[in-house]
Amino acid sequence: MSDPAYTDKTPCIGLCSTVYGDQVCRGCKRFSHEIILWNGYASDEKAAVWQRLEQLLERVVNARIEIVSSLALHQALSERKVVYWSEQPLACQAYRLLTRCVEEGFQGTGLRLRPAYANVSLKQLRDDIDQTFFDLSLAYHQRHVTLQPGFCD
Repeated sequence: MSDPAYTDKTPCIGLCSTVYGDQVCRGCKRFSHEIILWNGYASDEKAAVWQRLEQLLERVVNARIEIVSSLALHQALSERKVVYWSEQPLACQAYRLLTRCVEEGFQGTGLRLRPAYANVSLKQLRDDIDQTFFDLSLAYHQRHVTLQPGFCD
């Protein structure tokens, strides 16, 4: 099975923090070396980066949001003119919608907050998801990249 076409696109969202010395970008959550080398990566290398990012984000989103209707989610994405890739996990699509939702809530979006997050504002929820996603990416980097002998020599 081939990788989805979107995985050749950069995950960059224009908020790069690696220029300030971060090893993990606070915007797209890629590692600094992935950002530097992205244009030289083969399609399978790019797809592997996307897969890691999606798995981490999916874990974070699914702990906070329940997707009750993919149809309603896709309609809400279209109505709000949010660009998304249908091949991505639903949780990643939900996150893209969440970044565009204002305080009107999730009514009609096919999403429902899990009980532990029921009294959290959408801004707080977005900030919490973003911070947890960053923390997981940073932990992954520390566990799998900086511990490789000779990597940072």
